[in-house]
Amino acid sequence: MPTAAFTTLGCKVNQYETQKILESFEAQGFEIVPFDAPADVYVINTCSVTQSAEAKSRQTVRRAARQNPNAIVVMTGCYAQFTLRRGEKLDEAHLVVPNPDKLRTVEYLLEHFPHFKTALEQARRRGEVPIRRRSRAVLKIQDGCNVYCSFCSIPYTRPVMRSIPYQELLEEARAMVEDGYREIVLTGVLIGDYGAETGSGGPNLTELCAMLSAIEGLERIRISSIEPTLIPDELIDLIAENPKMCPQLHIPLQSGDSRILKAMNRPYDQAFYLDLIRRLRARIPDFGVSTDIMVGFPGEDEQAFQNTCAVVEQVEFCRAHLFRYSPRPGTPAEAMPDHVPDAVKSERIQRLQQVCKESARRYAARFLGKVERVLVESRSKLSGLMTGTSDHYLQVEFAASPTIAGQLVQVRITDLTADGVLGEVVRGGYS
Repeated sequence: MPTAAFTTLGCKVNQYETQKILESFEAQGFEIVPFDAPADVYVINTCSVTQSAEAKSRQTVRRAARQNPNAIVVMTGCYAQFTLRRGEKLDEAHLVVPNPDKLRTVEYLLEHFPHFKTALEQARRRGEVPIRRRSRAVLKIQDGCNVYCSFCSIPYTRPVMRSIPYQELLEEARAMVEDGYREIVLTGVLIGDYGAETGSGGPNLTELCAMLSAIEGLERIRISSIEPTLIPDELIDLIAENPKMCPQLHIPLQSGDSRILKAMNRPYDQAFYLDLIRRLRARIPDFGVSTDIMVGFPGEDEQAFQNTCAVVEQVEFCRAHLFRYSPRPGTPAEAMPDHVPDAVKSERIQRLQQVCKESARRYAARFLGKVERVLVESRSKLSGLMTGTSDHYLQVEFAASPTIAGQLVQVRITDLTADGVLGEVVRGGYS
């Protein structure tokens, strides 16, 4: 039976799409194996959001080719789309699938390498059944972006605004719950834009969340990255009032300086962002906020950087993804003056990492002595304890049997760790 391995670089949208590609390979009869194992086919879902992401995409393709020189290496995703646009070629990639067609990757493979079709037909005749593989329940509800931040290439690789019809999403969510998933993460490129104008069939994001929460057996709904200008009061009210909605959002900041935000073509300023956080936590105490922050955008001076640090200290993000600005071909920021030297970017990102770490620790300390609902995920290789994610997006470690993986448990937070918190399962806290 032919084997296939998959890996994802980049955002939760990519993770969701890799999950769907994997399922299409399973449906054809491929056996799914880990990406670091020998395989007949390696599929890399790439990212191009930064130069570092592109470099990592190339490295991953080359690593797959080294693992099995006889394997077929397939590249898709945003970086793959850019190589097609620029007429570039990566020798180790035997097949490049355009980003808009990535969910048809297995069709491309069977068309270009028909010997797999023969092998699968033989496997089916022998009655071999592919191994079913589970992954995190991520539900993509929307695609496309029309914001055109001056630093971002995504609107050029995903230009079509599309909301997936809500009937399809409810059907897919029910199937996920039947497969045993307790939590679904909603994702999209511009998820707050979900609505009738782009094809939802009626509901907006808040209304879709309410529909999903009515699914029996679904216990937790989490919304992934959402733009600060696309969080209406009705969504805040739903999160506050519906126990299935996680009291946490990933709200990109990018910069805490209003001048830099304007140059980035971000549709808000520092005051708007801070007021949003204030309103969220006034309505939902201890509301969890994770974020993205860019360091070294053209024109960022020391004062602008200090303004970003001040916002981090004030907000107390539970998690922050930091990355250096890198020019994306064809974007307005590429042609801007006053690019920040790489050495300065590196020095600032180290300082900001420390500010974010201390800020996250202060946020986590709010929960000492409190009980959090935690979705048990795996055993830590370092501590040997079980780990999971709480409603508020805390990484929690606690002593328990590995057999409870996939369950939601009540855990009392007892101490802080370098990257999260320690806890103990309360008596009768299993569900």
